Amino acid sequence: MIRGRFPWVLKGLTMRALSLFCCGLAALIPTCAAAAPPLSDRDLAAIETLEQRVAALPGPRPGRRSAPLSERMDDMRVPAVSVAFIEDGRVKWARAYGETTRGSGLRATPATIFQAGSLSKPVAAAGALRLVDRGRLLLDEDVNPRLRAWRVPAAPAGLGGKVTLRRLLAHTAGLTLSAYPGYRPGQAVPTLVQSLAGAPPARTAPVRLFAAPGGQTAYSGGGYSVVQLLMIESAGMDFERLMQRTLLRPAGMTRSGFLRPRPRDVAAGHDREGAPLPGGGNAYPELAAAGLWTTPSDYGRFVIALQNAWAGRPGALLRAPTARTMMTPIHSGYGLGITIMERGGRPVVTHGGANEGFECRFVAWLDGSRQGLVVMTNGDNGGFLAAAIQRTLAQAYGWADALGPPPPRAPES
Repeated sequence: MIRGRFPWVLKGLTMRALSLFCCGLAALIPTCAAAAPPLSDRDLAAIETLEQRVAALPGPRPGRRSAPLSERMDDMRVPAVSVAFIEDGRVKWARAYGETTRGSGLRATPATIFQAGSLSKPVAAAGALRLVDRGRLLLDEDVNPRLRAWRVPAAPAGLGGKVTLRRLLAHTAGLTLSAYPGYRPGQAVPTLVQSLAGAPPARTAPVRLFAAPGGQTAYSGGGYSVVQLLMIESAGMDFERLMQRTLLRPAGMTRSGFLRPRPRDVAAGHDREGAPLPGGGNAYPELAAAGLWTTPSDYGRFVIALQNAWAGRPGALLRAPTARTMMTPIHSGYGLGITIMERGGRPVVTHGGANEGFECRFVAWLDGSRQGLVVMTNGDNGGFLAAAIQRTLAQAYGWADALGPPPPRAPES
């Protein structure tokens, strides 16, 4: 793919920039989607700056302040990084670097699929809100009367209050289990109900109330498993089929799903030492919390759908009032499935994701620029690189700092 574009890429580069660009190019052979428009000079400058400044992050060589992205990927033992930049309602450019599996020689491309971790939560939240827009779910009713296969256990004395969809999506329902470990190949995988109940072969404790609903923010993957069950039982179909019909296809996410994709062009997860995970990654029955497989470009289309809904554009994924509800902070900067903040007086939405072997993040502006960034990696150290890429592009595009604090955590049991 790069051969047809390479002469154009060279045009206008200084000799110093050319040297740095070629250094990264030789090691990585970055690839781009065939249908992507040519990069502007500003885009090229952002990539060059990224390759020079990523080294500012802590890592095995903390004293070095400048290195190509390829060298930092080697240092951090992250085999692949994939980036998509959105602007004015489209994926403006996408780039992928490295290998889908370390040592395989198989190059990552913008079409390579990654496990998205907690980037699943904004997508699941938007799917639930689509059902709210259709009158299938209500934001503020007690969810227990609607649940059949499992119900939220009775609250301990003094922890009264309803567990509602709004509170589940906003992490204010008072439920436990911040994150899920997943299941390696060969391990028995529980059903969603077994996971919620903490019943064998689940590796996690039961989801339970530990705080009064509607009070503090406590990040809870367990709460999103309750949302998953609520959606399944309300719609009468499995979660993958429901999300394909309700959200993924309407958003144009053609390379995304909550079922593990076929091995072709799928990134394998890697541990902190850079070793591939057995089978390429873990299985997660807790799909709404951690089960999405996608590409940065596909996830960028979802982000564009949120931006369009926020702006009230015709045919948007969500009704404008619903989108405003989703992207208005309720507590601790968290809305419904998404973190919202202001930077330089401009509204920003963001979220991160980390399953074993994969780390990723996105950030998007809700103002007129409609800019945004999605970064996905297939290494346990990939969060450092994703943060550096975000900071570098923030400088290149004149953004205020768009990094938010990590979400608060709920007790594990």
